Amino acid sequence: MDEVVADSLCKTLPAQTMGIGIADLGCSSGPNTVMVISEIISKIYETCSQMGISLPELRVSLNDLPGNDFNGIFVLLPELYRNLEKEKGVGPEGCFISGVAGSFYGRLFPRKSLHFVHSSSSLPG
Repeated sequence: MDEVVADSLCKTLPAQTMGIGIADLGCSSGPNTVMVISEIISKIYETCSQMGISLPELRVSLNDLPGNDFNGIFVLLPELYRNLEKEKGVGPEGCFISGVAGSFYGRLFPRKSLHFVHSSSSLPG
């Protein structure tokens, strides 16, 4: 994932002025979502530092079906923000996280609004 994020960022950032759009499709309600988003943000931060550019605003969309309890994720966000600010200097004013309810088999986002999309699923055994 590190190489994909870095490569995409190098291609995207020079033309970007409105920030970076990130989505986690089918995020569920557990801590894995926060871990994935944290890793992506960390990689974006590292790549920006290497390129000598400031970190753009980040728009993070967490998606799952309408029955998902997004509150389970939202209660974890203050800790994510604290860690990002402590480790990377990225405060909540530069990273906007929202929940998007709906099936990702249909359209959820405006055209050209996402730069990184993550989806991880497993099937019951």
